[in-house]
Amino acid sequence: MKLTNDRYIISMGTKNFTEKYYRDEKGWVKISAKGNKFRMTAEQVLNHLLPAVAGVKKGLGWEVVYREMDK
Repeated sequence: MKLTNDRYIISMGTKNFTEKYYRDEKGWVKISAKGNKFRMTAEQVLNHLLPAVAGVKKGLGWEVVYREMDK
């Protein structure tokens, strides 16, 4: 089991929308609720996720899923 940050998919949202964040070979990627892809820096990812994790924005839930890869 490799525990690097490219092994995780982070989902955040409400009952009406979900955004996903993951890291690929080029950097961080956000998949919006509409399915659009955006490149992000690590700082931008944290700025999006930390309010949900800290409970500052009520009603936002988050989940982190480990994914096995062949690398």
